[in-house]
Amino acid sequence: MSTPIIGITPDRDHEARHGESQFFVRRNYCDAVADGGGLPLILPYRPELVESYLDLLDGIVLTGGMFDLHPRLYGMAARDPEHMALKEDRTAFELAILRGAMARDLPVLGICGGMQLIAVAMGARLLQHLPADVGAGVEHKQHAPCDRAGHAIHITPGSQLHRLLDTRALRVNSLHHQAVAEVNAQLRAGARAEDGVIEAIEVPGQRFCIGVQWHPEYSVNRAERGLFAGLVAAAAGQRGARRPSLSRDC
Repeated sequence: MSTPIIGITPDRDHEARHGESQFFVRRNYCDAVADGGGLPLILPYRPELVESYLDLLDGIVLTGGMFDLHPRLYGMAARDPEHMALKEDRTAFELAILRGAMARDLPVLGICGGMQLIAVAMGARLLQHLPADVGAGVEHKQHAPCDRAGHAIHITPGSQLHRLLDTRALRVNSLHHQAVAEVNAQLRAGARAEDGVIEAIEVPGQRFCIGVQWHPEYSVNRAERGLFAGLVAAAAGQRGARRPSLSRDC
């Protein structure tokens, strides 16, 4: 069977109308997918191509980045606009491809902002600025390099995340100032930090739809490789189900 194709959403620098605007993805996202057995493919923001992308893909990684989701997407006013950085073209594209993927039960891994997007798409709200909302007991936006752990998380026993990582506790990096406020009937919390902040979510109605608040692509722990391996394994099952192998004459 051929290698599962995993779409990766990029970040961008300048606005789309800027002549030098570029899409970019850190190499470690691509390496994590490839090391997990997948074929990474970067997805430019073209909402009109979402269905064509989904016809090609076997799974998706929604990456993190230096941006926030507008609070109107989860029914709130902006409480800390001075701390808010928006990339609304990116958000519109990622929401479209996430919803399309979920309609097809296509495996999805959301990382940092990608986790927050999954939560909002499922009707949850966000904490808009952690220092104001939960205090400074845990350093959620660490000053240490990204390839070092910043704090501990506790993984929910029996969760899909627990099965993938095979551990109840982990020390992870932490690079965010927003977080999922609380899960609802459409979501399950897969992990929490020691201050109660949600560090992972799962969508029970999907075969594989997991969001993690930290950045496992940095491979701070070997266990984190299980996330990408699990995504690719689910994507391989998706590929096999909809693309039976074809024989051809040589």
